[in-house]
Amino acid sequence: MPQAYDLAGPLLRRLEPECAHEATLRALSMGLAGRARWRPDPILRVSRFGLDFPHPLGLAAGFDKDARVTEAMLALGFGFVEIGTVTPRPQTGNPRPRVFRLPADGALINRLGFNNKGLDVARARLSARQPGGIVGANIGRNKDSTDAVADYVAGFRALAPHADYITVNISSPNTPGLRDLQAVASLRPLLQALVEERARAKGATARRPLLLKLAPDLADADAVAAAQLALEVGLDGLIVSNTTIARPAGLAGPHAGEAGGLSGAPLMARATQLLGVIHRETADALPLIGVGGIASAADAYAKIRAGACLLQLYTALVYRGPGLVREIAEGLAGLLARDGYGSIEEARGQGAG
Repeated sequence: MPQAYDLAGPLLRRLEPECAHEATLRALSMGLAGRARWRPDPILRVSRFGLDFPHPLGLAAGFDKDARVTEAMLALGFGFVEIGTVTPRPQTGNPRPRVFRLPADGALINRLGFNNKGLDVARARLSARQPGGIVGANIGRNKDSTDAVADYVAGFRALAPHADYITVNISSPNTPGLRDLQAVASLRPLLQALVEERARAKGATARRPLLLKLAPDLADADAVAAAQLALEVGLDGLIVSNTTIARPAGLAGPHAGEAGGLSGAPLMARATQLLGVIHRETADALPLIGVGGIASAADAYAKIRAGACLLQLYTALVYRGPGLVREIAEGLAGLLARDGYGSIEEARGQGAG
């Protein structure tokens, strides 16, 4: 696939972004991607949430909303894959155009609005996947929902028996009112309801890890308060962070002012800084997954040193292709060895200061 992408990538980037994405998903679902022909260095192994990850690089939610290509993405070398965001009922999302490339910035802007085929489709596909590999599910609420808590509980109930972990997404900027759930007063009943739903479950579902995904636009104190609440009610980890509505100075191209969530390289500094703050202020009590702007081994290493135990990427793949996973993994192993670390865990948080 990396070699094929050298040819296909420029052609895909000539297509409208959503058309290019759909073409990529179809190619992957047809088995045209092949399989990675490399083995991650053992120094990269991570054990968290009762799961053993071959290396820390995962595919972020948003790429495979409806669990169409989980096995193909694992075969390409990802350490884990997160599907979604999935809402209880199917929804089309916001009007097109709603995805914009900023190639000079290594960035994207999207205002998709949780377009997906709903829980029934995602559940059927996850239940039919072949054993092996770690797949998480990212859940959200429908745009027109009048009971957000019920939507998230329904998401957990449907997907937790078939996924390896569940992520609670309250941080997308593209569903009106969604980010209001990050305030502690709104967040507490939501998280308590999910933890209680998990406690009522049986078998492996009763032990399913629950993670919370936060926005980079939260003030540090508010993000820490949300993290402390997650810890208090019994969540298993945080994902830091989602896309940003901020527009850093210097963005290039005609689409830089489009509304929506900005992802990619311009998000790296803020997402990593917030990761470090949460790691420090929670006394390393919650496992953190670092997301936002990763495009190199140095970026990945910076997030680990800020406190992340696992990582996710997506936007850089649009510009660099699937060979980036191996490039980052091998580069990260080299950086760890260079600095005398024998594992991700030994390096984690060493730069959080």
